Amino acid sequence: MSEAPVRLIKPHRFGDARGWFTETYSEPVFAQFGIGCRFVQDNHSLSVPRFTLRGLHFQTPPRGQDKLVRCIRGRIFDVAVDVRRESPTFGRWVGAELSAENGHQLFIPIGFAHGFLTLEPDCEVTYKCSDTYAPDHDGGIRWNDPAIGIAWPLPAGAVPELSPKDAVQPLLADFDSPFAYDGRPLAPLD
Repeated sequence: MSEAPVRLIKPHRFGDARGWFTETYSEPVFAQFGIGCRFVQDNHSLSVPRFTLRGLHFQTPPRGQDKLVRCIRGRIFDVAVDVRRESPTFGRWVGAELSAENGHQLFIPIGFAHGFLTLEPDCEVTYKCSDTYAPDHDGGIRWNDPAIGIAWPLPAGAVPELSPKDAVQPLLADFDSPFAYDGRPLAPLD
């Protein structure tokens, strides 16, 4: 069976009395994980309020973006949703907590919508992209689409902070996906 398309990466930290060192990205090492894209753009966001939700975003072909996401300050719940037409896992999602403390990263390939919820105030998130931002190819799916059913870790009655754009994204049922299935179904994260 081929490798799972969405991958949770847990870089090793080398620590001593001074702190720690980690290699967050190495093209040859990631190639061993089956991740062979080239990253051409780095993004960095700050979300001040707790429970800020950004997503679910993607770029459509031919400007699709593979992403490598990490949280460098605070904690987030990071999510990928399969939006590849004819995929047996279309509309399913996986999620993981990424934090400055755990150093984990999520690799999200083209064909998946991405979003995250901040779990504490003042979260900073950085991510590498395999293509530059292309506004004409910017797309998204509603964060709370009941057909997807993401279990966002929000307290009962809490409403996330959303951008005006994210508040009105289309439902998955209204999205005509241009993403092709590549034979690798979504699998649970390790």
